[in-house]
Amino acid sequence: MNPLLIPILGISCGLLAILGGVFIKPWFKLKERQMEIEAHMVAEKAAQYAAQTERLEQRVRVLERIVTDRGIELADEIEQLRDAPLN
Repeated sequence: MNPLLIPILGISCGLLAILGGVFIKPWFKLKERQMEIEAHMVAEKAAQYAAQTERLEQRVRVLERIVTDRGIELADEIEQLRDAPLN
């Protein structure tokens, strides 16, 4: 093994560590920020879907009430017509 290889590898590892800290750390921070933004957007979309679902559920409740209330009234009207004398 070449005796110069050990110091060259030692210096190379040191330079690699320094350059890695200079270039990799900001890259990780950038990726972390991108993930935070994406998570915020996903949470916002989920909240929008939840609100839309709640509105649709309210509308369905109203429609169910209209249908069932009108159905009861209609049944009462039919019964009144059955009981009414024919002219």
